[in-house]
Order: sequence, then C-alpha cells, then structure tokens
Amino acid sequence: MDCLIIGGGPAGLTAAIYLARFRRRCLLVDTGASRAAWIPVSHNHPGFPDGIPGTELLARMRQQAQRYGAELVLGRIERLESRPGGGFVAWLDDGSRHEAATVLLATGTDDVPPPLDLSHLDEAVARGLLRYCPICDAFEIIGRRIALAGSGKCRIREALLLRSYTADLSLLTLREPWDLPEDERRTLQDAGIDIIEAPATDLAIEGDCFAVRTTRGQTHRFDSLYVALGLHARSALAMALGAAHDADGALIVDAHQQTTVPGLYAAGDVVQGLAQISVAMGQAAIAATAVQNSLPLRLAREGDG
Repeated sequence: MDCLIIGGGPAGLTAAIYLARFRRRCLLVDTGASRAAWIPVSHNHPGFPDGIPGTELLARMRQQAQRYGAELVLGRIERLESRPGGGFVAWLDDGSRHEAATVLLATGTDDVPPPLDLSHLDEAVARGLLRYCPICDAFEIIGRRIALAGSGKCRIREALLLRSYTADLSLLTLREPWDLPEDERRTLQDAGIDIIEAPATDLAIEGDCFAVRTTRGQTHRFDSLYVALGLHARSALAMALGAAHDADGALIVDAHQQTTVPGLYAAGDVVQGLAQISVAMGQAAIAATAVQNSLPLRLAREGDG
C-alpha cells in the first residue's frame, strides 16, 4: 500500500481524507483512544460556532474518509519495522502483516493524570469540572472560581493565561510541597493569584464543584480544576526506529512533517508543538501532501470513474 496511517484522531483522519482523495491506497489503524473523544464540546474549532462534541467530529471525519475509499480498521500496531530497500512492515494485534511505502504516525499523547485517587475521572472531564487545556476552553470559565494544579512546580505562562479569564484563580500542588523560585512566586502574587501552600491530598466531586482537601485539613472548592502535569507522546513505534524526539517523547519533524527516519511522517499531538485540533489537521494536510509527492506518479486511465 502507499501509506499506513497509525492513529484515528483529527490528524490521522485528515491524512486519510487527503490521501484517499489523492487516489492513494491507505490503511488507517486506530485503537479508539483519541484524546479528541474526551472533548465534551469544542467551541474553538473553526466552522462550528455552536460547538461540536469530540465524538461527533471524529464520526464525521471517519465517514468522510471512508466515502473517498480510505480503509479504517480498529486495532493496534504491535511492531513497526523499516525495510532495507525502503518502506515499512507493520504487524497488528490480530496477527496480520502489512507493508507500506510510507507511514504517517498520528498517535497523539496521553495527559499525565492527577497523582491522587480520583474516581469518576471520565465524569469529571465530561462535566467540565476537570480540564486540561486552557487554550481550548478557558473562554468557558470566564469569571468562575478556578484552580490550576501542578506538582511542586508551576507553569507560569499557563497560570497567567487563566488569570486573564478569571479574577478568582488559585494554584495548588498535588502531594508535593511547592518548589517555587522567589521571582516566580512574586510574579504570581503580583498578578493576584492565590497560592495554596499546603499540598492537596484528596480530590472529590461535590455537586457542581471540585472539593480539594489539603494536608492541613482545609477544604477548598472550585468550579473547575485545570491539571498541568504535562503530556507523554505516544511515540514508541517511531522511537524504536530511531526517530529524533524531545524529553517528553514528542517527535521532531521537518517542514514536510517527516521525522528523521526517511518515509516516516508524523502529525498532531505526537509532534513537538501546539496541541490543538486545527494544528493537527494542518500538519496532517502537509504530511499527506508530502507523502503524495514522494510516491511514484499515479497515471489515470481512460474511463476511470
């Protein structure tokens, strides 16, 4: 086949749509674990002024890719190898073997979850009580009581971004004591951000808010809790082939979205950069077009429909 696409989120599905419309044979393999499916309603995705749930966006994109002939299967790539003469071989968890001239990795990332016993995590995300991305949805929490949770450290830029949406912002650390340099602490305090000194020991949903209990026995309640503990890229398949990456596993690509492994492309959250649906789609369009240009010319035949 021309291209194996690994991952069925916005990036992988965009690539499948493009490659299918380029009349290339592509197979998309997806585990069904796209972070986009966690989005209750996205209000910053262009073209949907009233918002669109992540699951609905993915369903629409799957339908569009299949309409143009892309093959989509549910499964997991267990192993990916490069062939000495060029191209790749992949083995799925069902035992099947597939060869492809190129591979586009769109496997995304995993959010680092709170290091506390938090039951009903899915419910908390669905209700907007637990949030991960201020760039995506801080507009929805304007004027509300918000907390930003880290683990000893604080993402200053993220805290200041949230402070532009609400005057009632607190910082808390999960289990670990604060390790804030004085200049950072002063920046936060000058911005009117409250720093809860005692580490949190327990998070619980109470009605329409999050209750946070600390080591000093205090309880703080918030309308929403943002967790800023980082991301881990799902890049093990590419790393096994020697693809360059950063400390979090995010892949390093060139202007055409090609990794340091020839013929291996990557797009979306698995790549270094801004983790946004629109960015993932743009990267996938670039990658799919680069794949098309790298393959031998496909000549149409008379009578092709």
